[in-house]
Amino acid sequence: MTNQRQDVRDFLFRGLMFEAEASAFQAAGIQVGADASQAEERLLSEALSPFNVSSRNNALEMARLYAVLHCFENEIRNLIRETLQEKVGVDWAEKLPTKIKEYATSRQNTAFGDSWLEGEQSDLLGFVDFGHLASIIVENWKLFESIVPTQHWLKQRMDEIEKVRNFIAHNRMLLPSEFQRVYMYIADWNKAIGL
Repeated sequence: MTNQRQDVRDFLFRGLMFEAEASAFQAAGIQVGADASQAEERLLSEALSPFNVSSRNNALEMARLYAVLHCFENEIRNLIRETLQEKVGVDWAEKLPTKIKEYATSRQNTAFGDSWLEGEQSDLLGFVDFGHLASIIVENWKLFESIVPTQHWLKQRMDEIEKVRNFIAHNRMLLPSEFQRVYMYIADWNKAIGL
């Protein structure tokens, strides 16, 4: 039994040493082990293979836009959370408009109670609809006026991006000019907010 324990310890030690050495090589730009991106590409290719080429190409183009919108929306949630935490404190959720807070709490309780999905459920802002985000900022304008140019600017951009977000959520394809407009709106937001 003692030899087995020693063998296990040696094996674990060698594994840790390899990982430490591999990290040093990777930091120097040397690939060690399997290329995760190639494996991901192969898995995606296999998952999409039953569908026609046009559908696959559209899906990949929309996936890029979805990734940008995902990051954008969650950056806004972070901006709201961090600003309220910094300026109000731990009770920041009390600054959410009553109807929006009740709506989000109801959705959160449903997720805790009867959903098979076990993703992120602790973040109340994660249960706020996209359209509510601008309302939260406007309702707490004094806390955000040094960050966001104007309420009109906020509402205009958020309304336009919400339309696109909902369009994409129903798996509709955008035109190339519409892709560019979305990227422009988000770049404009990032520049104004300082991301």
